[in-house]
Amino acid sequence: MTTLIDLTHPIHEDMPVYPGTEQPVISTGCSIEQDGFLEKKITFYSHTGTHMDAPAHLIKGGKYLDQYDISRFYGSAIVVHLELNEDKSIDLGVLNPVESQLKNTDFLLIHTGWSRYWGTDDYFANFPVLTPEAAEWMAGIGLKGIGLDVISADSADTRTYPIHKILLGSDMVIVENLANLDQLHEGAFEFSCFPLHFQQADGSPIRAVASI
Repeated sequence: MTTLIDLTHPIHEDMPVYPGTEQPVISTGCSIEQDGFLEKKITFYSHTGTHMDAPAHLIKGGKYLDQYDISRFYGSAIVVHLELNEDKSIDLGVLNPVESQLKNTDFLLIHTGWSRYWGTDDYFANFPVLTPEAAEWMAGIGLKGIGLDVISADSADTRTYPIHKILLGSDMVIVENLANLDQLHEGAFEFSCFPLHFQQADGSPIRAVASI
């Protein structure tokens, strides 16, 4: 029997957002009392909540999400559960053991446990990131994408976004702010991360789901 696991943080007005980004605004545009039907007006940035980065997010001339076939956002996946070192880097030592599995996999999800800080100030600083060497290694595998349970693939103090550029430059997509990765077991499963379908999408909130 198939079990679906929701890997998505809900969108609401008080949710965590990347520092400097405006909070979502969700208002009632039409009500049953006044209009005979209920309809919400929702305003948010394209990288709100559990979301996907397109290459165009940081690569000049890179692809937008709407330039990919829908199959790009669905496929097989594995998860790596990390025990982090003191500097919280995700290095080749923790990724090499799954190299053989990745050759037949579309997505790698990295469970750092950082999502336990969602909703607190701790979520925004000192979170785990890939080393440049690990990112280069990932970029050479040919995956559709990588997913992380942190707010960014780069450290909070970056101004150049080197990890993003390595991964996106290899035509991968990056999924950030994943939730509930602790509910996934080792071994392959199906993963879907469909973005909103709008033109020139540099990124988009997604509904990330694992099917195990």
